[in-house]
Amino acid sequence: MSRRAVFLDRDGVVVAAVVRDGKPFSPMTLEELRVLPGVPDALAKLHAAGYTLVVVTNQPDVARGAQAREVVDAMHDRLRHELPLDAVYCCFHDDADGCACRKPAPGMLRDAARDLDLDLAASFMVGDRWRDTEAGSAAGCRTIFVDHKYAERQPQTVDARVTSLPEAVVWILGVS
Repeated sequence: MSRRAVFLDRDGVVVAAVVRDGKPFSPMTLEELRVLPGVPDALAKLHAAGYTLVVVTNQPDVARGAQAREVVDAMHDRLRHELPLDAVYCCFHDDADGCACRKPAPGMLRDAARDLDLDLAASFMVGDRWRDTEAGSAAGCRTIFVDHKYAERQPQTVDARVTSLPEAVVWILGVS
């Protein structure tokens, strides 16, 4: 029997993005990695409700040579240790690579569904950028947009707009 999941973008949803000139960027060091307020409790509520929790994150700075993969791996190890996450899927490619895993492509969500026996139609994607919600829609999930008012393209169609992961969890638990 397939399980339901909540897919979570990393930067801007689970951890604080580094915002410069209105645009979000990934933290570059373990010291910059900061779990956002309310996230541990929000994830605990989802976990208690029976959701599988999966981080799906684009980290193109590795392909661009601006970030070491070992640092990103250490960040994910720390998050798995500190939070009730079931899995972390990471795309290290850049747009030019044309991979199936880089959001807005749904590859990471589909891979997780296959690996973890997840029902995508009964699942949610929570993200703070258009790429996240488009990936969720393409995978057949309901989508929640965490709106930080970034100075960039906004998603066109989402199931809910919120200002934080704790607010998204209230919405998810209210509709499930």
